[in-house]
Amino acid sequence: MAPPAYLPVGTSPRGGPVSRARLKPAIALGAAAAALATPLVCATPAAATGQYTVTALKFTVQTGTRTCTVDADLYRPAGVDAAHPAPAVLTTNGFGGSKSDGSTDATGKAFAQRGYVGLVYSGLGFGKSGCLVSLDDPRIDGKAASALVDFLAGTRAANDGTKADYVTKDGEGDPRVGMIGGSYGGAIQLATASVDHRVDALVPLITWNDLAYSLDPQNAADREVPGAFKWQWSNGFFLMGEGQPLIVPNLDPSRINKLGCLHFVDDACQTIRTLNSGRYPAERTKDLLAYARSVSPVSYLKDVKAPTLLVQGQADSLFNLNEARATYDTLRAQGTTAKMIWQSWGHSGGLTDPASGELNLGQGNLETSYVGRRVLAWFDRYLRHEKGVDTGPAFAYYRDWIGDPNGTYATAADVPALSRKLYLSGDGKLVDNRRKVARGSREYRNWLVPTSHSESSLAGIIGLPDPAPYDIRGTYLDWTTEPLTGPTDVVGAPKATLKVVSPRSERVQNSGDAADKLVLFAKLYDVAPDGKKTLVHRLVAPVRVPDVTRPFTVTLPGIVHRYEKGHRIRLVIAASDDAYGGNKGVKPVTVVSAPEDTGTLELPVVAP
Repeated sequence: MAPPAYLPVGTSPRGGPVSRARLKPAIALGAAAAALATPLVCATPAAATGQYTVTALKFTVQTGTRTCTVDADLYRPAGVDAAHPAPAVLTTNGFGGSKSDGSTDATGKAFAQRGYVGLVYSGLGFGKSGCLVSLDDPRIDGKAASALVDFLAGTRAANDGTKADYVTKDGEGDPRVGMIGGSYGGAIQLATASVDHRVDALVPLITWNDLAYSLDPQNAADREVPGAFKWQWSNGFFLMGEGQPLIVPNLDPSRINKLGCLHFVDDACQTIRTLNSGRYPAERTKDLLAYARSVSPVSYLKDVKAPTLLVQGQADSLFNLNEARATYDTLRAQGTTAKMIWQSWGHSGGLTDPASGELNLGQGNLETSYVGRRVLAWFDRYLRHEKGVDTGPAFAYYRDWIGDPNGTYATAADVPALSRKLYLSGDGKLVDNRRKVARGSREYRNWLVPTSHSESSLAGIIGLPDPAPYDIRGTYLDWTTEPLTGPTDVVGAPKATLKVVSPRSERVQNSGDAADKLVLFAKLYDVAPDGKKTLVHRLVAPVRVPDVTRPFTVTLPGIVHRYEKGHRIRLVIAASDDAYGGNKGVKPVTVVSAPEDTGTLELPVVAP
């Protein structure tokens, strides 16, 4: 779960170079699905603006029931000493990476060049750090990171006796320290800040709020009903973690668990086994949700007090914009200082033009990118305590339809609210007035194999183009607007309210196994005047319908997209998607429309 910022590993149809060094081991593992989220390929860092030294260090830490060694590099700017201290920046790698990955290493360099003490380490279970992979559990990974904060506080030494007595302090044992990193290196920041309030500022990029939603997404309002298993991403990560002996020689014994669960903690292995079984008995589902949430910010954000700048990617089918929105809303509601940026790139690509002005830490372009300047301001304010620093608006979002790199970001006081309602008519139209709804019904049914495609996290790593999204006739329904009379900018998460009829689903939905409930996939296309269809950022909203006898609400993934004049908005409900688990058995579905009882689609539309 590494940040592609940084550029994503693997060739994506939306851009991104391939890391040849990591391509072969990933294929050997069969972990093609994780390719886009493995350690990053970075360009040569920019010329240093300040000199620094790098010292390799080891730290023995106690985490849970295990004692293991953390491998780290200390970046010390020239001129920084006890008489001239500087604040520190702590960072770690994405899933499957290490302190030596291009982007992780480049982060330490970038901030050391700008006068910060940098401590870059390999996360537990990766690189040359010991312990099992525990999914950024605050009780384990957070505790280990807190031990590194002790080092920056000068209250403990590295294993070789090295001490850091030159980090700015807010009090005895309280160093001035911020954290930055992406994906797996993003959630660890929130986990650490929840157990150690000495952390002063966070910048999590493209990370999760709730792993239960990330890996088994349920976009209906009832989140206690499991969703549709995101099998490509999930199994890719699992195989990558389990196959580490093929990559890392002389593996630290503290990284060995047992046969059938070599390198993960037991609960992580049980979770992936449950998801792969395709069955959701009540007690097993309860355990799955409880564990996934226990290692997710959703369960511990109440303890996070550090000012947090959230950066999430629009092109991200792994951790979509809704994840950052959930974290943002929670932090702000409890009084924690938080701001949010929706940049272009995520785990699914998105950085198509380096000249676009987007952040790329591998190039060290902090001062010349919008996100980079926001990060510097954040640390200036909360680490250097510079008064009068403008940390920017509450919310900002990248617009890929703006050509000028200096004007790609729009800002707002908050995420736009739902503002336009459309109705699902019986004749397949999306209309703006309930009175225009035509009576009618239409049916689709699933096959025993997937018949729709959105995105493959497998294609890029094995050198194949990702096919364009498609849906096979008879296995989906769609509703389309008339050609738009002007540009329509959608910024945020659309919402659909639906009512379906499925007698076969109704008969089995209360069986005690949630796998018997109906699964469907909602998504939005942009249809050009020539008929060409674009699935916006290749995002879909998997839904396991809680009860087919009642209307239900679907929150689609957040998007930032302009529908140009003459284009049409199309809502699709599909029976399947080949990147996800699907229905158990064939389940015909009918959607009935009538003026007095019809489905709706609501969009957060902003003025062009």
